[in-house]
Amino acid sequence: MLVSGRTLLSQTGVLGAIEETSTGDERIGKRIIGLRKERNLTLQESARLCGVSASTLSKIERDDLSPTVTTLVKIADGFGVEPGELLTPSRVTPAPGRRAVSRAGNGKPHTSLSCENMLLCSELKNKRMVPVRTRVTARSTEDYPVWPQSDTEIFVWVVSGRMLLHSRIYEPLELGPGDSVYYDANIEHCWTSVGDEDADVIWVVSGG
Repeated sequence: MLVSGRTLLSQTGVLGAIEETSTGDERIGKRIIGLRKERNLTLQESARLCGVSASTLSKIERDDLSPTVTTLVKIADGFGVEPGELLTPSRVTPAPGRRAVSRAGNGKPHTSLSCENMLLCSELKNKRMVPVRTRVTARSTEDYPVWPQSDTEIFVWVVSGRMLLHSRIYEPLELGPGDSVYYDANIEHCWTSVGDEDADVIWVVSGG
């Protein structure tokens, strides 16, 4: 997820498998533990509720792994909270006619080995979609320990650079500036950049 141009904060890996945590993700584990305890759920019960494996959820709780954006969305849906609340708890109360603005360079950061992301307009709760800006740093599918997969839909629009959308059922799809794609994320998939320039993309993932 990019910020203005190529200047980003250390951010989230929207796409990209669960990966090494960064300093910006240190609160995620504690926040998830808090939500689980509030609901009197065991780790296994929470994992089933969120649609992730218990081992993965355990590693995220310990801050040993950083969830990708799609995984973040699944966990948030499971607990009934906004994805941004897992990064920093939100105190905004939904109201009619609400709106949010993300200025250039602003957003909630979350980083992985494959992408640098910014959750846009993250202060709004109960959104039906999650907008993200991402810089795809991966150059190989091997940069993904696990290919993302979730019960969501994803729309991607390429701002600059070139990227490949990899899927278990399709040949790699190359996309350049101005190109866009909409796909079901229930098939394992991942993104890589083509060439020396990191692809800068804006994408939207449904709430699941």
